[in-house]
Amino acid sequence: MGKLAVKRYMSLMMLILQFVVSIFTYVGLFGGDSSPIGNVAAAMCVYILPVLILANILMLLYWLILRNWFILPIPVITVLCCIPYLGTIYQPGLLKSEVSADNGLKVASYNVAMFGRSATGFIAQDVLAEMRRENVDVFCIQEYTNVSGDKKVTDIYKDYFPYVAIGRDDMAIFSRYPITGTKSILFENTNNSAMWANINVNGKQVRIYNAHLETTGFNRTLHQAAKMMKKGIKVEENAIINAIYGNYTLGMIIRAGQANAVAMDMRNSNLPCIVCGDFNDVPYSYVYNVMMGDRMVDGFKECGKGFMGTYRGAKPVRIDYILHDKSMTGFTYYTKDMSYSDHIPVFMSIGL
Repeated sequence: MGKLAVKRYMSLMMLILQFVVSIFTYVGLFGGDSSPIGNVAAAMCVYILPVLILANILMLLYWLILRNWFILPIPVITVLCCIPYLGTIYQPGLLKSEVSADNGLKVASYNVAMFGRSATGFIAQDVLAEMRRENVDVFCIQEYTNVSGDKKVTDIYKDYFPYVAIGRDDMAIFSRYPITGTKSILFENTNNSAMWANINVNGKQVRIYNAHLETTGFNRTLHQAAKMMKKGIKVEENAIINAIYGNYTLGMIIRAGQANAVAMDMRNSNLPCIVCGDFNDVPYSYVYNVMMGDRMVDGFKECGKGFMGTYRGAKPVRIDYILHDKSMTGFTYYTKDMSYSDHIPVFMSIGL
């Protein structure tokens, strides 16, 4: 085979690769528009969108170096179509003034992982100290426990947060403003749940949702495999991969149903809403799109800054959120690195 033939063969392979990468990218961009039930492959493409976008950028550079102006528009158009998605993981950070105490709220959401199951109670107290420093008005907690050393967390927090609503045992909303109503949203066959609390903020009623959706099962599968290997039980690599895939797809389907339940409850609310929580899912996923609906704004896209990751095991992954009604205005949105959990807390100042 001559050099010309090799060159033509390589160009053909790169062209095929370009089409494959572009097609998978478009599938990922729209994969979250429909339920993962019967649509698992498209849903999976959402999770690899960053890799697909990077591949398109590399392909763009490749065709640019070759000065192939005929093929170059394909990766260019594909990357341009990805700009809205990129806005969910990176924001340049436009400066906004802090919301005043008279017309807004400082909200925090944090999966505290049972406060590290601390026997001393110090972690719960440290978390409260951070909320004080950040002047938080409403604090939504997932994986909550009311046991902290020899005291109850509600007793420790009551001086700063005099009002509290407890959903299922591991869900709580603490508030500096009066809570006028509350409801738990229970999911079938799972320990996960959601809840809401109506809060009277200087005469204005606001509904705060706190949601903890089904986990991916990724870490649980790895921990189970590690335990088996410690006991001397041989675990095949293929079996681990199949278990991870099975748990991941099952988790996607379960989360989809849970998100639908929360979204349906939100649609029936005539109050302005703020949604906080650990969704265990990425931007542009079906869960994210359902929770956003037509009425909500992603706080990070509105007033965040830089790259946003909320899961300590894979920092670029954003799975914890604060969303708010379009009738409200976001002023600041940020995380603070606290080492008490595998999650990172999210803070947002919202003008009502």
